Amino acid sequence: MSAADGNLEAQLRARLAALEPTLIELVDDSARHAGHAGASKGAHYKLLIASPRFAGLSPLARHRLVIDTVGDLMHGPLHALSIKTVISDAV
Repeated sequence: MSAADGNLEAQLRARLAALEPTLIELVDDSARHAGHAGASKGAHYKLLIASPRFAGLSPLARHRLVIDTVGDLMHGPLHALSIKTVISDAV
């Protein structure tokens, strides 16, 4: 699966929905990484996500929660995910 087909982004968004986000900004950053050794192993994405589920969690715990949520995508079509998490109030 390639990042270009859009399927990976849809899968990421579907999984991240479990975190009840109030904001998701997901950017395919793969083109910036073309040519480096890991680029052929999968896509590179930047993620900004805000969720009330992050309340009370350390930044490291928030990142782990995101990684656990996207699960096996991290070991397949997704090579790298740059994550910024923000605590938000429930809507």
